Amino acid sequence: MISAGKLKSVDFYRKIPRDLTEASLSGAGLSIIAALSIVFLFGMELSNYMAVRTTTTVVVDRSMDGDFLRIEFNMSFPALSCEFASVDVSDVLGTNRLNITKTVRRFTIDRNLKATGSEFHSGPIPDILNHGDDVEEDFGEGAPSVNSVSFDKFVHQYPILVVNFFAPWCYWSSRLKPSWEKAAKIMREKYDPEADGRILLAKVDCTMEVDLCRRHHIQGYPSIRIFRKGTDVKEDHGHHEHESYYGDRDTDSLVKAMEALVAPIPKESNKLAVEDKSNGTINAVKRPAPSAAGCRIEGFVRVKKVPGNLVISAHSGAHSFDASLMNMSHVVNHFSFGKRLSARMLHEVKRLTPYLGGSTDRLTGTAYITRQGDENANVTIEHYLQIVKTEVVSRKASQEFKLLEEYEYTAHSSLVHSHDIPVAKFHFELSPMQVLVTEVTKSFSHFITNVCAIIGGIFTVAGILDSILHNTMRLIKKVELGKHM
Repeated sequence: MISAGKLKSVDFYRKIPRDLTEASLSGAGLSIIAALSIVFLFGMELSNYMAVRTTTTVVVDRSMDGDFLRIEFNMSFPALSCEFASVDVSDVLGTNRLNITKTVRRFTIDRNLKATGSEFHSGPIPDILNHGDDVEEDFGEGAPSVNSVSFDKFVHQYPILVVNFFAPWCYWSSRLKPSWEKAAKIMREKYDPEADGRILLAKVDCTMEVDLCRRHHIQGYPSIRIFRKGTDVKEDHGHHEHESYYGDRDTDSLVKAMEALVAPIPKESNKLAVEDKSNGTINAVKRPAPSAAGCRIEGFVRVKKVPGNLVISAHSGAHSFDASLMNMSHVVNHFSFGKRLSARMLHEVKRLTPYLGGSTDRLTGTAYITRQGDENANVTIEHYLQIVKTEVVSRKASQEFKLLEEYEYTAHSSLVHSHDIPVAKFHFELSPMQVLVTEVTKSFSHFITNVCAIIGGIFTVAGILDSILHNTMRLIKKVELGKHM
């Protein structure tokens, strides 16, 4: 066995007996300074070890073929009716999705962008198979023409008032006219307005009664609206609740639908028709009409990662629109790509890379308003968006972990005059390059090495300084003693 004496022979730190050492005031001062320096530098090294370091590189986009990009939006259109508001998506690969409703919500808003009620539920719109009678016959003027004065009179006089808002230049209005006049004549003969007084079919020429059509938010022609007597007492400010008819437009279908409306109403001309007690046959072809002229559209769509367009417009397969009267002014409340980051996650992103997150919603809070007039007629508002993807990854134990993924974009907007129906178009294009931010972690062995270097270095330097100071003081004392002798 190895003896204790032999083990002591390899001691690098041989001790000097305490009686042979001498303490000094300068040494004590240097010891305190050295101890404080070690504590301070250790804290700095620990802070440096705990701090997150990143490296930024630009690489080719690492997205896989078939990946989708999420577009989140919240926009207010003060002059676009929710009845016809449509969200469409298309791209260069031929994808063309019209009137997306599954992930999109619509709320009717007033001119001040305030919601006037709950979510606007259009419900499934039945396909209109018959747009009018196949054989056009002249049945004269079966439906009386209504103006602003007579409309207010009729809506308070008849329990059910059904009005056809039309435009003479509209193809669909021309298709509807013969069957509407014939149906109105049949209903007048069956339910005489004077003797029976339960229902009246009328019509409004929106090229003549512009203010009346604007008051009832008519944007597509023809629009068949159902007004019930007494609905003005259900809402504040005298607002009339009413519904839109979306069924077939041939004479037989119209007459059948009108009879379903009038059937539950007693034969009393002064009877209120606040509640809808008609059977289910009419419910399938009507839906609530918008209570205000504007619409707030919010939700998200998923698109392929190729150049494409997000288009918001008025769309219908059975209505016509006057392009000169369409106003696509809008306020962008939110517009971003990818999943929206939570406040906590956004804080973490700022901690990792302070320059990230500044352009994820560049359009948010911007307004694009055009006033109605000849010079602002047929105006399409286009936004050109160029998107850059950023990934933040962490590498630990030679493995890469994706912490988050975000998309930032630049935006350029313009007003374009067109002969087509005005739209709000968002053209997006992704960059083929992406920014890769990699979190660089500092090894613990490197931290320990630096700590040892700090302690050893300060201890050694302090010892050298103490030796120099001590020898200097001794030399000064010897010189002074020599002078006195």
